[in-house]
Amino acid sequence: MTSMGKTRRTVSVGLCAAAVAAALAAPAQAAGQSGSTAAGGSGKGPSWSLKDTGTDVRFRGLAPVSRRTAWVAGSKGTVLRTPDGGRSWQNVSPAAAGELEFRDIEAFDDRRAVVLAIGEGEASRVLRTEDGGASWTESFRNTDPKAFYDCITFFDSRHGLAMSDPVDGRFRILSTDDGGTSWKVLPSAGMPAALPGEAGFAASGQCLVSSGSRDVWLATGGGATARVLHSADRGLNWTVAESTIPAGDPARGVFGLAFRDRTHGIAAGGDYRGDQASPQAAAVSGDGGRSWRQSRTPPPAYRSGVAWLPHSSVAALAVGPTGTDLTVDGGRNWRTVDTGSYDTVDCTPDFGCWASGEKGRVARLEF
Repeated sequence: MTSMGKTRRTVSVGLCAAAVAAALAAPAQAAGQSGSTAAGGSGKGPSWSLKDTGTDVRFRGLAPVSRRTAWVAGSKGTVLRTPDGGRSWQNVSPAAAGELEFRDIEAFDDRRAVVLAIGEGEASRVLRTEDGGASWTESFRNTDPKAFYDCITFFDSRHGLAMSDPVDGRFRILSTDDGGTSWKVLPSAGMPAALPGEAGFAASGQCLVSSGSRDVWLATGGGATARVLHSADRGLNWTVAESTIPAGDPARGVFGLAFRDRTHGIAAGGDYRGDQASPQAAAVSGDGGRSWRQSRTPPPAYRSGVAWLPHSSVAALAVGPTGTDLTVDGGRNWRTVDTGSYDTVDCTPDFGCWASGEKGRVARLEF
């Protein structure tokens, strides 16, 4: 019975993944601003379905747990959680957090989450909850005026990292091994020197991402080149590679990364200024980030968030203020499937793909 049950679940997931891939491969139809346009093109394929959050804050932090449960974090110290697929939202914002700017959130389940506030000096903080947001505990407050934390990631429910823009010429890494209860600054000896003007972008919670139990990648911009740093030992030692995404300006570089395993990655970015072109807004890696290739047909504009679709080795979504783009060949070619504004996107194994962004926008991909 157990073996047969596992077989049936495996077949079910495989068939679902195949159906999704087939729908996504269909030609795209014209997309509207509603955020509910079919990504597959026929009106019957996957499509974004906007969920009413009842607020107008900007949600750059997103942490889906499943198709039913998701957390979002944003401006004005706001954290929301849905237990029912977005039909209703619970305001679980930390008390007296209205002055904080939340840009990243990591959730382990419907009860436990860790949220990152960004900013100079003491504005950068980490808070955690174990009771679904009923109460929050501040577990880290930055006291170095030269540090500015951008992103946070977890390898599992205990081990995680947070990253700051360069301090004394090197990116600073925080580490936790108790689920975010306590944090320590890692030694900087294994971190390559930063380029002049180089920094991370706190735009989508994806400037620091992990895959598996030890691999983590850090995205940069602002310097002469946009780079991707990789560590295979949870942030102690790093290697660095240049991406193909243009930089050379504080507004340009790699904004978001997604790795479906420790080898295959996608980088998204460009120039976040709306009046500036982003002609090379995506790149792909097949060797764990040691080298990057420009997408043959990249997204047409700046994209801040990117995510692999579950149970697919070729399909991924990239989002930004001007739309959503889809690839079905591992990031080499992209096509726009929706023109609604989103800042970040993420997916769960049960096909719970979510996106969030400005004016309280949160959407779930409906199949």
